[in-house]
Amino acid sequence: MWCHLLLLLPAGAALARGREPDVVLLGEIRRPDHQTFRELPFRVPAGVDRVRVELAHDGAGAKTVLDLGVRDPSRFRGWSGGARTGFEIGESGATPGYLAGPLPPGRWRVILGIPNVRPEAAARYTVRIWLHRTGSGPDPAFDTPIRAGPGWYRGDLHLHTAHSDGRCPLVTGRPAPCRAFLTLQAARAAGLDFIAISDHNTMSQAGAIAELSDHFDDLRVLPAREVTTFEGHANVYGTRAPLDFRLDRGDATGLRSLLDAADAAGALVARNHPGLPSGKFWMGCGWSAATDWSRIPALEVISGGVPALGMDGPVSGLALWNRLLDEGRWITGIAGFDTHDPTRTDPGAPRVGRPATVVLAESLGTSAILAGIRSGRVFLDLEGNRDARLDYVASSRAGRSAAIGGDLEMKPGAVFDLRVSVAGAGPGARLKSAGGIGAIDMPVAPDGVMLLEGLQLRGDATWLRLEVIGPDGARRLIGNPIYIRLTPKGA
Repeated sequence: MWCHLLLLLPAGAALARGREPDVVLLGEIRRPDHQTFRELPFRVPAGVDRVRVELAHDGAGAKTVLDLGVRDPSRFRGWSGGARTGFEIGESGATPGYLAGPLPPGRWRVILGIPNVRPEAAARYTVRIWLHRTGSGPDPAFDTPIRAGPGWYRGDLHLHTAHSDGRCPLVTGRPAPCRAFLTLQAARAAGLDFIAISDHNTMSQAGAIAELSDHFDDLRVLPAREVTTFEGHANVYGTRAPLDFRLDRGDATGLRSLLDAADAAGALVARNHPGLPSGKFWMGCGWSAATDWSRIPALEVISGGVPALGMDGPVSGLALWNRLLDEGRWITGIAGFDTHDPTRTDPGAPRVGRPATVVLAESLGTSAILAGIRSGRVFLDLEGNRDARLDYVASSRAGRSAAIGGDLEMKPGAVFDLRVSVAGAGPGARLKSAGGIGAIDMPVAPDGVMLLEGLQLRGDATWLRLEVIGPDGARRLIGNPIYIRLTPKGA
């Protein structure tokens, strides 16, 4: 004898770690079910672009075994037996053993195979099903944190694979499209916690990423793509939703539509390598589109080989970032390798994780990392030193304080203190300032902790930040701003 109970939950009900399942199927297995199959029906409505299924049961101690598979309304979509307790099927990818492709609406069936139930055994099972629609919240396949708790998590936010123009040598040395596993392998070797594989205008890499994530289980891969237009490139993080990249020259309406679609999907947009020019050699790499910067939360300040071309030169994003900050824009500076070959080891070559974006996040999950970037609690590590740290807190004489990414209310010309913490900078490193703070050029203390007292805000400045410079004069760490909210002197 057996029964199962179908529970329908409100779609999109929030959980702290993603979304509640849309469907929960409960039931019980007993000896009469031994070596039989059971089909558990559920409905997939129109507009769903991914289905995720998770199976749990309490019979393992009695050696009860449950196998898992699924059918859509017209065909068999996959089987993993007892090898997996869950799977995902989407239009662009699927868990190994399952078929990717369109998800027809109608009556689907989870298939349970029951190869073993001992005579006196009974097992209760729970099948949880998520029906994901574009813009319906975090994607469970990519968002479930793989490490709990707050910390400084380091990553590379701009990487390419064979799903666009990534190329690297085969084992015979012949150049060919570069497989995604080499990128994840290089990221882990570099000590990274997260990466974004941002292939051009596609999410076909999602299936490969989902499969590889089962193996690289301590590395969070963010869903991402590089939207490549005739007027520049931008990375979009946090969604697999379709986005139309086909912008004609001067198509301000198309750009707004693209940003609207990204916002609807809860994605974060960052303009890429903004200092690069456009032209026949760069093919739209530079950004020439008229931009509403209030809608762009992040800017790729450092990209790939830019440090070798001059951090303060015309191809660096630093000058644009500083100018936008001067205009009162609160834009987080990020970095990415922009690798097309993660296997390069030649001296001076940019490498995965060099530069790195280091984010203070509540956990190692996609939503938490993106929230950390939006908050501005970020510094950039140009050397890829996994021990590097840079943090600072400004305190006003009125008793208020703010750390990197925060904001502090002060009067023009106010006096304040700055507590700085630096690690992994190496001997001979120096601390330098940028923005609305008096010139600072001083050695990093041996223990990395410095209290700078009696600093004065420059006039009506609206931001300040710090950088760490090596003995060779090159930047090693770049901090994001503390923003200043000016109050009238007489207030």
